[in-house]
Amino acid sequence: MPLTMKKLAEIFTDKDPGLTQGHRMCPGCGAPITVKIALMTAKALGYEPVIGFATGCMEVSSTIYPYTSWTVPYIHNAFENVAATISGVETAYRSLKKSGKIPSDRKYAFFAFGGDGGTYDIGLQSLSGAIERGHKFIYILYDNEGYMNTGNQRSGSTPPGADTTTAPVGKKIPGKLQLKKNIVEIVAGHEYVYAATATAGEPMDFISKIEKALTFEGPSFLAVLSPCVRYWRVPENRTIDITKLAVQTKYWPLYEVDRGVYKVTRKPSSFKPVSEFVKVQDRFRPLLQKPDAEEIIDELQQYVDKRWERLLALEEATKDKPVR
Repeated sequence: MPLTMKKLAEIFTDKDPGLTQGHRMCPGCGAPITVKIALMTAKALGYEPVIGFATGCMEVSSTIYPYTSWTVPYIHNAFENVAATISGVETAYRSLKKSGKIPSDRKYAFFAFGGDGGTYDIGLQSLSGAIERGHKFIYILYDNEGYMNTGNQRSGSTPPGADTTTAPVGKKIPGKLQLKKNIVEIVAGHEYVYAATATAGEPMDFISKIEKALTFEGPSFLAVLSPCVRYWRVPENRTIDITKLAVQTKYWPLYEVDRGVYKVTRKPSSFKPVSEFVKVQDRFRPLLQKPDAEEIIDELQQYVDKRWERLLALEEATKDKPVR
């Protein structure tokens, strides 16, 4: 079903997308915004969401026993196995539908949500297995770039130079030394899969990608930049601004890979230096106080520039190729 203006109005006015008020996430947190956009889109297009959620900030803060903020079917599981859980649910659904125990006219959307700890690192094995098996589900990574649930430890998603409790900025080491894992490329390498990036700061792009994922006959994966106001040390009213800035500085390019075919979905007419993204976040303040800070930021700028050029080259190289 194509998105019409009426459907878009439903998306932005849905008062109960499946996650209600009263959860205990921090004001301004990017994670519940990410979840709500995904679920509102699914419901507006006629799907009933079914949720699997990995342990993490969002899970802990929305399901404090004996309360829950969820009004749709919801399964909490361990850090490492949300993709395995939702693939089991999807398989059970297909079996029940085949046997006539579920009406054929009902549409379900199977979502797995995980933070970067449960996706880049701890849960990567079950995510890879579920995609390789070809289950029809949508995995949404709310990427806050650290193990925030347990106090801001470094993860495979943490950018270089960020100050974390396990890779602090000190006299000898300028915070984390390594670049982020390129999780979208890892997922896209599984062949028959739809993989994309998104942000809440570009909601129409995000909604369009959810719509594609809902109709894709196989596994889908969306990496959504979701600022953590507490450990990024940013004002709670700047969440959306920072995600927009991430796109404008090439830090978080918006693109999709549909079975090997690349498409950059947002191409700003002009770019800002990545230093603007870095300098509005106090998690980089210890780095900025070091004498070699500009050298490290220059290295990050070179990286995002090269990655952008690589994405454009991949888009050009695959634009006329049939999907696999």
